[in-house]
Amino acid sequence: PLITVKNLGNNRVTYNKIDHVSDSDAERLSKFVLKEGDIVFSRVGYVDRRAYITNREAGWLFSGSTLRIRVTDTTAIDPKFLSYYFGQKSVKETIKNLSVGATRPSLNTKLLEELDIFIPPFPNQCAIAGVLSSLDDKIDLLHRQNKTLEALAQTLFRQWFVEEPKDDWEEGFLRDLVDFKYGKGLKKSNRTGEGFPVVGSSGVVDYHSEYLVDGPGIITGRKGTLGKVIYLSENFFPIDTTFYITSKKVSPNLYFEYFLLKSIGFENMNTDSAVPGLNRNNALSIEVIVPTQDAITHFNDIVHPMFVKQYSNKNQIRTLEKLR
Repeated sequence: PLITVKNLGNNRVTYNKIDHVSDSDAERLSKFVLKEGDIVFSRVGYVDRRAYITNREAGWLFSGSTLRIRVTDTTAIDPKFLSYYFGQKSVKETIKNLSVGATRPSLNTKLLEELDIFIPPFPNQCAIAGVLSSLDDKIDLLHRQNKTLEALAQTLFRQWFVEEPKDDWEEGFLRDLVDFKYGKGLKKSNRTGEGFPVVGSSGVVDYHSEYLVDGPGIITGRKGTLGKVIYLSENFFPIDTTFYITSKKVSPNLYFEYFLLKSIGFENMNTDSAVPGLNRNNALSIEVIVPTQDAITHFNDIVHPMFVKQYSNKNQIRTLEKLR
């Protein structure tokens, strides 16, 4: 496995779209092998991104778009403490200022070596890192629980409505089940930063004191990022790069509609070569099987506890992130 910039998250390696190199290349690139306790930084672009290497990633390689920090005296500096130290807002701003290049900032080991750091006594370092690690572990656990719950519900949807549809269900179009409504423009300068989620085509991008749509709701990209289908339990503000979905069935929680839209693959329906765009009429003209109202209601009832648990987990995650 090869860690690139896209795999650097909030002090953790993200496991989506991991690149790999061949065994022969791995031998040639042996000096780029990572050890537990290493810290990998983005070298170009998002120069404040970093990830602490755990025993799970030990033995992986880091790419040319990244650089590695390795603590040489682990009796004086706790590597995990150092990785959290780099995550402070003031330190991240300093690192950005150290980087060179106006349009595409870049960082190198020589520039990073010039960064002043303030190191408390070693026991304090370990205590700080221990508390923050515990919070991160709990956050990670809750995220993994939510992924598992969604996977269970999606498996049930596929079994019922894709693999084993009933003979008496009719063929129809997406417009028979849902409608697509346009989001509304909301300049970043006008957002309050607190309150209700502001949702773009890629997900939640901010918060605002007012909302446009009563939750629960579903959003998908109209411009920019296509294919992502986002479910929100609370009231929200979809901006003008999105569609939000209303149901033509009795489906107050929209669980069926959420998994239906996820199964379609809007990412393959781009109608604009410059900026990816989804045509509303084309989307609503997609052929689908139209199940009975009873089937939709039964499915929604079964998966409802899973979404309740997900919502509770998300609230816990927000609380833990603020505490951290």
